[in-house]
Amino acid sequence: MELRRMFSWSMLLGLTVLPMLSVAAGKCERLVVTGSPDAPPYLWQDPQHPKRLIGAGADLLQQVAGELGIKVELLYAGKRSQAWDEVRSGRMDMLADAPLTVSGLESLDYIHPPLLENDYLVWTRKDSALVYNQVQDLHGHPGALSEKARLTPAFGTFAEQQLTLARTANLTQAFQKLLLGEVEFVLAGRYSGMAAAQSLSMANDLVARPQPADKPGLFLAVSHNSACNDPWLRGQLAKKMTELAASGLTEAALQRNVERWKLQQQRPASTPKQ
Repeated sequence: MELRRMFSWSMLLGLTVLPMLSVAAGKCERLVVTGSPDAPPYLWQDPQHPKRLIGAGADLLQQVAGELGIKVELLYAGKRSQAWDEVRSGRMDMLADAPLTVSGLESLDYIHPPLLENDYLVWTRKDSALVYNQVQDLHGHPGALSEKARLTPAFGTFAEQQLTLARTANLTQAFQKLLLGEVEFVLAGRYSGMAAAQSLSMANDLVARPQPADKPGLFLAVSHNSACNDPWLRGQLAKKMTELAASGLTEAALQRNVERWKLQQQRPASTPKQ
């Protein structure tokens, strides 16, 4: 009788431990991540290793993943729309720089708070007489915005209805229109604007007004179809994002990658490694 009771207890203990073992065994050890290939200093394609993505977002994610014991591969998947398709399908696990959108919620789990915030500032020529304290002050003044800009839905609607914005293929063209006097301002990210102005040798001619016009977040977003998408991963990443937001490390990573991008633009073209 005693032996039977001991056997029953051991069976019950085994059944209790099994779920815990399965959770531990299911812990994701490797994440394949992608994102925008042309958004310095946040994320861009490594000119020396074209299959990889580098930037402030990459640096911060590698640090966070390392603390969790997870290996991360940040890979180039094509232009932004192609990167989204790869993650939605589950062929890749995560986007490193996803803007929060209603359509995105249908296929992605967003990790809060965002990995980075992208302050959109009003950039003008240094000799500009434009008075800017709030976004309403831009009404009636011609401006420019890169088609690659990712604004919050609320500000995007306001800009479409209230502002006069020429859409350009990229930030370089927007800044060129500004210097030529074709527009009075450009809406551009704080750090992407800084990187572009420095690489184009325009830093002494342009000024960024300190009051942000918009503050979209760049989120880690895990595919609903990723085999790694589980409560443990989402919970640990959210914890790390909260710690990161209070650490002051994001500012240093952004500044470091502005300089990295600037140096890359100054180097002569070389044969990339495959």
